Amino acid sequence: MLYHLFQWLSNEGIRVPGGGLFQFITFRALMAVLLSLLITLVYGKRIIRLLQNLQVGESVRDLGLQGEEQKKGTPTMGGFIILMGILIPTLLFANLDKVYIRLVLLSTVWLGLVGFLDDYLKLRAKKLAQKAGVKYVKGDKDGLAAWSKIMGQVGLGIIIGATLMFNDNVKVYREYKGELKPEHAREVTFQGKPRYFVAADEPITTIPFVKGHEFNYAKLLPKAMRGFTWVLYIAIVIFIVTAVSNGANITDGLDGLATGVSALIGICLALFAYASGNLLLADYLNIMYIPNLGEVSIFIAAMIGACIGFLWYNTYPAQVFMGDTGSLALGGIIAALAIIVRKELLIPIFCGVFLVENLSVMLQVSYFKYTRKKYGEGRRIFLMSPLHHHYQKLGYHESKIAVRFWIVTLMCVVFAIMSLKIR
Repeated sequence: MLYHLFQWLSNEGIRVPGGGLFQFITFRALMAVLLSLLITLVYGKRIIRLLQNLQVGESVRDLGLQGEEQKKGTPTMGGFIILMGILIPTLLFANLDKVYIRLVLLSTVWLGLVGFLDDYLKLRAKKLAQKAGVKYVKGDKDGLAAWSKIMGQVGLGIIIGATLMFNDNVKVYREYKGELKPEHAREVTFQGKPRYFVAADEPITTIPFVKGHEFNYAKLLPKAMRGFTWVLYIAIVIFIVTAVSNGANITDGLDGLATGVSALIGICLALFAYASGNLLLADYLNIMYIPNLGEVSIFIAAMIGACIGFLWYNTYPAQVFMGDTGSLALGGIIAALAIIVRKELLIPIFCGVFLVENLSVMLQVSYFKYTRKKYGEGRRIFLMSPLHHHYQKLGYHESKIAVRFWIVTLMCVVFAIMSLKIR
Protein backbone atom coordinates (compact mmCIF):
# COMPACT_ATOMS: atom_id res chain seq x y z
CA MET A 1 0.00 0.00 0.00
CA LEU A 2 2.88 2.36 0.75
CA TYR A 3 4.34 1.46 -2.63
CA HIS A 4 1.10 2.44 -4.35
CA LEU A 5 0.80 5.59 -2.23
CA PHE A 6 4.27 6.85 -3.18
CA GLN A 7 3.65 5.88 -6.80
CA TRP A 8 0.42 7.90 -6.82
CA LEU A 9 2.15 10.90 -5.22
CA SER A 10 4.90 10.70 -7.84
CA ASN A 11 2.36 10.59 -10.67
CA GLU A 12 0.65 13.64 -9.21
CA GLY A 13 3.96 15.50 -9.19
CA ILE A 14 4.19 15.55 -5.38
CA ARG A 15 7.71 14.94 -4.18
CA VAL A 16 8.15 13.20 -0.84
CA PRO A 17 11.64 12.97 0.70
CA GLY A 18 12.82 9.38 0.34
CA GLY A 19 9.83 8.42 -1.79
CA GLY A 20 12.07 7.48 -4.70
CA LEU A 21 13.56 4.65 -2.65
CA PHE A 22 10.28 2.76 -2.98
CA GLN A 23 11.03 2.23 -6.67
CA PHE A 24 13.88 -0.13 -5.73
CA ILE A 25 13.01 -3.76 -4.98
CA THR A 26 16.10 -4.21 -2.80
CA PHE A 27 15.09 -1.31 -0.52
CA ARG A 28 11.52 -2.57 -0.15
CA ALA A 29 12.75 -6.11 0.50
CA LEU A 30 15.04 -4.89 3.30
CA MET A 31 12.19 -2.86 4.75
CA ALA A 32 9.99 -5.97 4.63
CA VAL A 33 12.60 -7.96 6.59
CA LEU A 34 12.92 -5.27 9.25
CA LEU A 35 9.18 -4.80 9.65
CA SER A 36 8.48 -8.55 9.82
CA LEU A 37 11.15 -8.89 12.53
CA LEU A 38 9.61 -5.98 14.43
CA ILE A 39 6.11 -7.45 14.20
CA THR A 40 7.11 -10.96 15.28
CA LEU A 41 9.39 -9.81 18.10
CA VAL A 42 7.17 -7.07 19.55
CA TYR A 43 3.69 -8.45 18.94
CA GLY A 44 4.74 -12.09 19.19
CA LYS A 45 4.94 -11.86 22.99
CA ARG A 46 1.51 -10.29 23.16
CA ILE A 47 -0.01 -13.02 21.00
CA ILE A 48 1.61 -15.68 23.18
CA ARG A 49 0.02 -14.12 26.27
CA LEU A 50 -3.33 -13.99 24.49
CA LEU A 51 -3.06 -17.68 23.57
CA GLN A 52 -2.16 -18.50 27.18
CA ASN A 53 -5.20 -16.59 28.44
CA LEU A 54 -7.39 -18.46 25.97
CA GLN A 55 -5.84 -21.73 27.24
CA VAL A 56 -4.72 -22.66 23.75
CA GLY A 57 -2.22 -25.20 25.04
CA GLU A 58 -0.60 -28.08 23.18
CA SER A 59 -1.48 -31.64 24.10
CA VAL A 60 1.51 -33.92 23.66
CA ARG A 61 1.25 -37.64 23.10
CA ASP A 62 3.10 -39.92 25.48
CA LEU A 63 5.75 -41.25 23.10
CA GLY A 64 8.48 -41.79 25.67
CA LEU A 65 10.57 -38.92 24.31
CA GLN A 66 12.80 -36.64 26.33
CA GLY A 67 11.21 -33.31 27.33
CA GLU A 68 7.58 -34.30 26.64
CA GLU A 69 6.31 -33.20 30.04
CA GLN A 70 7.79 -29.71 29.71
CA LYS A 71 6.01 -29.17 26.39
CA LYS A 72 2.53 -29.86 27.73
CA GLY A 73 0.47 -26.70 27.92
CA THR A 74 2.78 -24.67 25.65
CA PRO A 75 0.57 -22.38 23.52
CA THR A 76 0.01 -23.56 19.97
CA MET A 77 -1.44 -21.77 16.91
CA GLY A 78 1.55 -19.44 17.04
CA GLY A 79 1.55 -19.59 13.26
CA PHE A 80 -0.54 -16.42 13.48
CA ILE A 81 2.67 -14.61 14.44
CA ILE A 82 4.36 -15.83 11.25
CA LEU A 83 1.35 -15.01 9.09
CA MET A 84 1.22 -11.45 10.46
CA GLY A 85 4.94 -11.05 9.85
CA ILE A 86 4.47 -12.11 6.23
CA LEU A 87 1.22 -10.46 5.23
CA ILE A 88 1.57 -6.97 6.73
CA PRO A 89 4.99 -6.09 5.22
CA THR A 90 3.96 -7.55 1.86
CA LEU A 91 0.77 -5.52 1.76
CA LEU A 92 2.72 -2.38 2.65
CA PHE A 93 5.79 -2.67 0.43
CA ALA A 94 4.95 -4.92 -2.54
CA ASN A 95 3.29 -3.99 -5.81
CA LEU A 96 -0.09 -5.64 -5.31
CA ASP A 97 -0.95 -5.34 -9.01
CA LYS A 98 1.45 -8.17 -9.87
CA VAL A 99 -0.14 -11.57 -10.35
CA TYR A 100 2.68 -13.38 -8.55
CA ILE A 101 2.22 -11.31 -5.39
CA ARG A 102 -1.50 -12.00 -5.39
CA LEU A 103 -0.85 -15.70 -5.87
CA VAL A 104 1.55 -16.03 -2.92
CA LEU A 105 -0.74 -13.95 -0.69
CA LEU A 106 -3.63 -16.26 -1.58
CA SER A 107 -1.46 -19.32 -0.84
CA THR A 108 -0.54 -17.92 2.58
CA VAL A 109 -4.12 -17.17 3.61
CA TRP A 110 -5.57 -20.34 2.05
CA LEU A 111 -3.41 -22.91 3.82
CA GLY A 112 -3.20 -20.72 6.91
CA LEU A 113 -6.98 -21.09 7.22
CA VAL A 114 -6.80 -24.85 6.62
CA GLY A 115 -4.19 -25.16 9.36
CA PHE A 116 -6.20 -22.92 11.70
CA LEU A 117 -9.30 -25.11 11.30
CA ASP A 118 -7.21 -28.19 12.09
CA ASP A 119 -5.73 -26.59 15.23
CA TYR A 120 -9.09 -25.24 16.35
CA LEU A 121 -10.82 -28.63 16.06
CA LYS A 122 -8.03 -30.31 18.05
CA LEU A 123 -8.32 -27.74 20.82
CA ARG A 124 -12.10 -28.08 20.87
CA ALA A 125 -11.80 -31.86 21.26
CA LYS A 126 -9.46 -31.31 24.20
CA LYS A 127 -11.81 -28.86 25.94
CA LEU A 128 -14.82 -31.13 25.41
CA ALA A 129 -12.91 -34.00 27.02
CA GLN A 130 -11.98 -31.79 29.98
CA LYS A 131 -15.59 -30.71 30.47
CA ALA A 132 -16.72 -34.31 30.41
CA GLY A 133 -14.11 -35.19 33.03
CA VAL A 134 -12.39 -37.61 30.67
CA LYS A 135 -8.64 -37.86 30.33
CA TYR A 136 -7.78 -36.39 26.94
CA VAL A 137 -5.50 -38.40 24.67
CA LYS A 138 -4.39 -36.59 21.55
CA GLY A 139 -5.31 -38.46 18.36
CA ASP A 140 -4.99 -37.98 14.60
CA LYS A 141 -8.78 -37.84 14.18
CA ASP A 142 -9.31 -34.92 16.57
CA GLY A 143 -8.51 -32.24 13.99
CA LEU A 144 -9.58 -31.67 10.45
CA ALA A 145 -10.24 -34.90 8.54
CA ALA A 146 -7.35 -35.99 6.33
CA TRP A 147 -9.46 -35.73 3.19
CA SER A 148 -10.42 -32.15 4.12
CA LYS A 149 -6.75 -31.16 4.39
CA ILE A 150 -6.02 -32.81 1.07
CA MET A 151 -8.95 -31.07 -0.59
CA GLY A 152 -7.62 -27.75 0.67
CA GLN A 153 -4.18 -28.52 -0.78
CA VAL A 154 -5.68 -29.75 -4.04
CA GLY A 155 -7.80 -26.61 -4.36
CA LEU A 156 -4.75 -24.39 -3.92
CA GLY A 157 -2.79 -26.49 -6.42
CA ILE A 158 -5.55 -26.07 -9.03
CA ILE A 159 -5.57 -22.28 -8.55
CA ILE A 160 -1.77 -21.99 -8.82
CA GLY A 161 -1.51 -24.31 -11.81
CA ALA A 162 -4.40 -22.73 -13.70
CA THR A 163 -3.10 -19.20 -13.05
CA LEU A 164 0.38 -19.99 -14.30
CA MET A 165 -1.05 -21.74 -17.37
CA PHE A 166 -3.78 -19.33 -18.46
CA ASN A 167 -3.14 -15.88 -16.96
CA ASP A 168 -2.01 -13.42 -19.64
CA ASN A 169 0.33 -11.66 -17.20
CA VAL A 170 2.38 -14.81 -16.66
CA LYS A 171 5.25 -14.88 -19.14
CA VAL A 172 8.48 -16.84 -19.33
CA TYR A 173 11.00 -15.49 -21.82
CA ARG A 174 13.76 -17.38 -23.62
CA GLU A 175 16.36 -15.93 -25.93
CA TYR A 176 15.67 -16.19 -29.68
CA LYS A 177 18.85 -16.84 -31.62
CA GLY A 178 17.48 -16.84 -35.16
CA GLU A 179 18.44 -14.26 -37.77
CA LEU A 180 15.04 -12.63 -38.28
CA LYS A 181 13.37 -10.73 -35.45
CA PRO A 182 10.24 -12.68 -34.43
CA GLU A 183 6.88 -11.03 -33.85
CA HIS A 184 6.12 -9.88 -30.28
CA ALA A 185 9.79 -10.27 -29.32
CA ARG A 186 11.34 -8.13 -26.59
CA GLU A 187 14.46 -6.38 -27.82
CA VAL A 188 17.25 -5.80 -25.32
CA THR A 189 20.63 -4.23 -26.08
CA PHE A 190 23.66 -5.93 -24.56
CA GLN A 191 27.08 -4.32 -25.11
CA GLY A 192 25.70 -2.39 -28.08
CA LYS A 193 24.19 -5.46 -29.75
CA PRO A 194 20.43 -6.20 -29.94
CA ARG A 195 19.16 -9.50 -28.56
CA TYR A 196 15.62 -10.82 -28.76
CA PHE A 197 13.54 -12.67 -26.18
CA VAL A 198 10.25 -14.43 -26.89
CA ALA A 199 7.63 -15.82 -24.52
CA ALA A 200 7.39 -19.60 -24.21
CA ASP A 201 4.07 -21.02 -25.43
CA GLU A 202 4.20 -24.17 -23.26
CA PRO A 203 4.94 -24.71 -19.55
CA ILE A 204 8.67 -24.97 -19.00
CA THR A 205 10.74 -25.30 -15.87
CA THR A 206 14.36 -25.46 -14.74
CA ILE A 207 16.00 -28.85 -14.68
CA PRO A 208 19.35 -29.18 -12.86
CA PHE A 209 22.57 -30.65 -14.26
CA VAL A 210 21.35 -30.49 -17.87
CA LYS A 211 22.69 -28.18 -20.59
CA GLY A 212 20.18 -25.41 -21.25
CA HIS A 213 18.51 -25.94 -17.85
CA GLU A 214 15.04 -26.13 -19.41
CA PHE A 215 12.43 -28.86 -19.45
CA ASN A 216 9.13 -28.70 -21.30
CA TYR A 217 6.29 -30.58 -19.59
CA ALA A 218 4.64 -31.15 -22.97
CA LYS A 219 7.40 -33.66 -23.78
CA LEU A 220 5.94 -36.01 -21.18
CA LEU A 221 2.93 -36.57 -23.43
CA PRO A 222 2.60 -38.05 -26.93
CA LYS A 223 2.27 -35.41 -29.65
CA ALA A 224 -1.39 -36.31 -30.16
CA MET A 225 -2.19 -35.49 -26.51
CA ARG A 226 -0.16 -32.31 -26.05
CA GLY A 227 -3.32 -30.24 -26.15
CA PHE A 228 -3.93 -31.60 -22.63
CA THR A 229 -0.57 -30.48 -21.26
CA TRP A 230 -2.42 -28.12 -18.93
CA VAL A 231 -4.09 -31.09 -17.21
CA LEU A 232 -0.72 -32.74 -16.61
CA TYR A 233 0.81 -29.49 -15.39
CA ILE A 234 -1.98 -28.80 -12.89
CA ALA A 235 -1.74 -32.40 -11.61
CA ILE A 236 2.00 -31.94 -11.04
CA VAL A 237 1.41 -28.65 -9.22
CA ILE A 238 -1.20 -30.31 -6.98
CA PHE A 239 1.26 -33.08 -6.10
CA ILE A 240 4.02 -30.58 -5.27
CA VAL A 241 1.80 -28.39 -3.08
CA THR A 242 0.49 -31.42 -1.19
CA ALA A 243 3.90 -33.03 -0.73
CA VAL A 244 5.76 -29.92 0.42
CA SER A 245 3.04 -28.65 2.77
CA ASN A 246 2.79 -32.10 4.38
CA GLY A 247 6.58 -32.27 4.57
CA ALA A 248 6.73 -28.99 6.49
CA ASN A 249 3.91 -30.18 8.75
CA ILE A 250 5.72 -33.43 9.55
CA THR A 251 9.03 -31.64 10.14
CA ASP A 252 7.43 -29.36 12.74
CA GLY A 253 8.08 -31.77 15.61
CA LEU A 254 10.98 -30.16 17.48
CA ASP A 255 11.50 -26.67 18.86
CA GLY A 256 12.70 -24.39 16.05
CA LEU A 257 13.22 -27.17 13.52
CA ALA A 258 10.66 -26.34 10.81
CA THR A 259 11.04 -22.59 11.38
CA GLY A 260 14.82 -22.56 10.83
CA VAL A 261 14.62 -24.89 7.84
CA SER A 262 11.93 -22.73 6.23
CA ALA A 263 13.98 -19.55 6.72
CA LEU A 264 16.99 -21.08 4.94
CA ILE A 265 14.83 -22.35 2.09
CA GLY A 266 13.36 -18.86 1.84
CA ILE A 267 16.84 -17.40 1.28
CA CYS A 268 17.35 -19.83 -1.59
CA LEU A 269 14.02 -18.94 -3.19
CA ALA A 270 14.67 -15.21 -2.77
CA LEU A 271 17.89 -15.53 -4.76
CA PHE A 272 16.13 -17.53 -7.47
CA ALA A 273 13.28 -15.00 -7.70
CA TYR A 274 15.57 -11.98 -7.85
CA ALA A 275 17.87 -13.58 -10.44
CA SER A 276 15.06 -14.79 -12.71
CA GLY A 277 13.30 -11.44 -12.49
CA ASN A 278 16.43 -9.54 -13.55
CA LEU A 279 17.30 -9.86 -17.24
CA LEU A 280 21.03 -9.26 -16.73
CA LEU A 281 21.34 -11.88 -14.00
CA ALA A 282 19.13 -14.35 -15.85
CA ASP A 283 21.30 -13.95 -18.93
CA TYR A 284 24.52 -14.36 -16.93
CA LEU A 285 23.26 -17.52 -15.19
CA ASN A 286 21.69 -18.76 -18.42
CA ILE A 287 18.30 -19.25 -16.74
CA MET A 288 14.85 -18.26 -17.96
CA TYR A 289 13.80 -14.64 -17.59
CA ILE A 290 10.45 -14.09 -15.86
CA PRO A 291 9.30 -10.44 -15.92
CA ASN A 292 7.91 -8.94 -12.68
CA LEU A 293 9.18 -11.89 -10.66
CA GLY A 294 11.61 -9.75 -8.69
CA GLU A 295 8.63 -8.31 -6.81
CA VAL A 296 8.19 -11.71 -5.14
CA SER A 297 11.52 -11.10 -3.39
CA ILE A 298 9.70 -8.67 -1.09
CA PHE A 299 7.24 -11.36 -0.01
CA ILE A 300 10.05 -13.87 0.55
CA ALA A 301 12.04 -11.29 2.53
CA ALA A 302 9.03 -10.85 4.81
CA MET A 303 8.75 -14.63 5.18
CA ILE A 304 12.43 -14.93 6.15
CA GLY A 305 12.10 -12.13 8.69
CA ALA A 306 8.93 -13.67 10.14
CA CYS A 307 10.59 -17.09 10.54
CA ILE A 308 13.68 -15.61 12.20
CA GLY A 309 11.55 -13.46 14.50
CA PHE A 310 9.39 -16.45 15.42
CA LEU A 311 12.55 -18.40 16.32
CA TRP A 312 13.02 -15.93 19.20
CA TYR A 313 10.11 -17.65 20.92
CA ASN A 314 10.20 -21.05 19.22
CA THR A 315 13.78 -22.18 19.93
CA TYR A 316 14.36 -24.60 22.80
CA PRO A 317 12.65 -24.40 25.22
CA ALA A 318 9.79 -23.17 23.02
CA GLN A 319 7.42 -20.57 24.42
CA VAL A 320 5.00 -21.20 21.55
CA PHE A 321 4.42 -23.73 18.77
CA MET A 322 3.37 -22.70 15.28
CA GLY A 323 0.83 -25.51 14.97
CA ASP A 324 -0.69 -26.47 11.64
CA THR A 325 -1.64 -22.80 11.22
CA GLY A 326 2.02 -22.07 10.56
CA SER A 327 3.49 -25.32 9.26
CA LEU A 328 0.90 -25.97 6.54
CA ALA A 329 1.08 -22.33 5.44
CA LEU A 330 4.89 -22.32 5.29
CA GLY A 331 4.93 -25.55 3.29
CA GLY A 332 2.33 -24.21 0.88
CA ILE A 333 4.23 -20.93 0.50
CA ILE A 334 7.48 -22.73 -0.30
CA ALA A 335 5.74 -24.98 -2.84
CA ALA A 336 3.97 -22.04 -4.50
CA LEU A 337 7.19 -20.00 -4.70
CA ALA A 338 9.19 -22.87 -6.15
CA ILE A 339 6.56 -23.39 -8.85
CA ILE A 340 6.28 -19.67 -9.61
CA VAL A 341 10.06 -19.24 -10.03
CA ARG A 342 10.09 -22.40 -12.19
CA LYS A 343 12.45 -24.26 -9.84
CA GLU A 344 10.08 -26.99 -8.68
CA LEU A 345 12.38 -29.76 -9.93
CA LEU A 346 15.00 -28.45 -7.49
CA ILE A 347 12.67 -29.04 -4.53
CA PRO A 348 14.19 -32.46 -3.69
CA ILE A 349 17.51 -30.63 -3.27
CA PHE A 350 16.76 -27.45 -1.29
CA CYS A 351 13.82 -29.10 0.55
CA GLY A 352 15.94 -32.15 1.30
CA VAL A 353 15.00 -32.18 4.99
CA PHE A 354 11.26 -32.08 4.19
CA LEU A 355 11.76 -34.88 1.67
CA VAL A 356 13.68 -37.12 4.08
CA GLU A 357 11.16 -36.52 6.87
CA ASN A 358 8.32 -37.46 4.52
CA LEU A 359 10.13 -40.55 3.26
CA SER A 360 10.98 -41.72 6.78
CA VAL A 361 7.27 -41.82 7.66
CA MET A 362 6.30 -43.54 4.40
CA LEU A 363 9.06 -46.16 4.71
CA GLN A 364 8.29 -46.83 8.37
CA VAL A 365 4.56 -47.31 7.82
CA SER A 366 5.01 -49.38 4.63
CA TYR A 367 7.64 -51.67 6.16
CA PHE A 368 5.63 -52.12 9.35
CA LYS A 369 2.52 -53.18 7.39
CA TYR A 370 4.55 -55.44 5.09
CA THR A 371 6.32 -57.27 7.92
CA ARG A 372 3.12 -57.59 9.95
CA LYS A 373 1.42 -59.24 6.97
CA LYS A 374 4.38 -61.49 6.19
CA TYR A 375 5.64 -62.39 9.68
CA GLY A 376 2.61 -61.65 11.83
CA GLU A 377 4.52 -58.96 13.67
CA GLY A 378 5.28 -55.44 12.49
CA ARG A 379 8.94 -54.40 12.36
CA ARG A 380 10.48 -50.95 12.13
CA ILE A 381 13.29 -49.40 10.12
CA PHE A 382 13.71 -46.43 12.49
CA LEU A 383 13.31 -46.34 16.24
CA MET A 384 10.53 -43.84 15.58
CA SER A 385 9.38 -41.70 12.67
CA PRO A 386 9.57 -38.94 11.52
CA LEU A 387 13.36 -39.03 11.38
CA HIS A 388 13.94 -36.36 14.04
CA HIS A 389 12.23 -38.59 16.62
CA HIS A 390 14.60 -41.42 15.64
CA TYR A 391 17.53 -39.27 16.73
CA GLN A 392 15.72 -38.34 19.92
CA LYS A 393 15.38 -42.03 20.72
CA LEU A 394 19.14 -42.38 20.15
CA GLY A 395 19.67 -39.85 22.93
CA TYR A 396 20.40 -36.65 21.01
CA HIS A 397 19.07 -33.44 22.54
CA GLU A 398 16.38 -31.83 20.40
CA SER A 399 18.24 -28.52 20.09
CA LYS A 400 21.25 -30.38 18.67
CA ILE A 401 19.02 -32.23 16.20
CA ALA A 402 17.36 -28.98 15.08
CA VAL A 403 20.65 -27.14 14.54
CA ARG A 404 22.15 -30.06 12.63
CA PHE A 405 19.09 -30.24 10.40
CA TRP A 406 19.55 -26.51 9.76
CA ILE A 407 23.15 -27.16 8.73
CA VAL A 408 22.06 -29.93 6.37
CA THR A 409 19.45 -27.58 4.87
CA LEU A 410 22.12 -24.89 4.37
CA MET A 411 24.24 -27.41 2.47
CA CYS A 412 21.24 -28.39 0.35
CA VAL A 413 20.47 -24.73 -0.40
CA VAL A 414 24.05 -24.02 -1.47
CA PHE A 415 24.07 -27.09 -3.70
CA ALA A 416 20.74 -26.06 -5.28
CA ILE A 417 22.17 -22.64 -6.12
CA MET A 418 25.35 -24.23 -7.52
CA SER A 419 23.24 -26.46 -9.74
CA LEU A 420 22.42 -23.44 -11.91
CA LYS A 421 26.00 -23.45 -13.17
CA ILE A 422 26.64 -27.21 -13.11
CA ARG A 423 25.81 -28.75 -16.49
